[in-house]
Amino acid sequence: MAIKLDKMSRKDLEALRSDVDKAIIDLRKKEKSDALAAAQKAAAEFGFSLEELTSKRGGKAGAKGTSAEPKYMNPENPTQTWTGKGRQPNWFKSALESGKKADDLMI
Repeated sequence: MAIKLDKMSRKDLEALRSDVDKAIIDLRKKEKSDALAAAQKAAAEFGFSLEELTSKRGGKAGAKGTSAEPKYMNPENPTQTWTGKGRQPNWFKSALESGKKADDLMI
């Protein structure tokens, strides 16, 4: 399926980009869910739960160094994420300046 981008209007191109960004985010969520299910199945085959294998041993609960789950993702580079805590990354600031809303960048 070839799309003639040079024949599309700016409005159509922006709508296409938005649809592609949403499709990438949805696919990433599905892949993450599939990976988690596969990891849980593999751990169960050895008689463990995934939580047993991934929990940190020793130390106090809530000790410094625990990381939060990413809350935002750069639609132009899905490997760039941000938890929503601390300084805003440059890609997040740029997206807001270009008219996007924080909700548009949520994972």
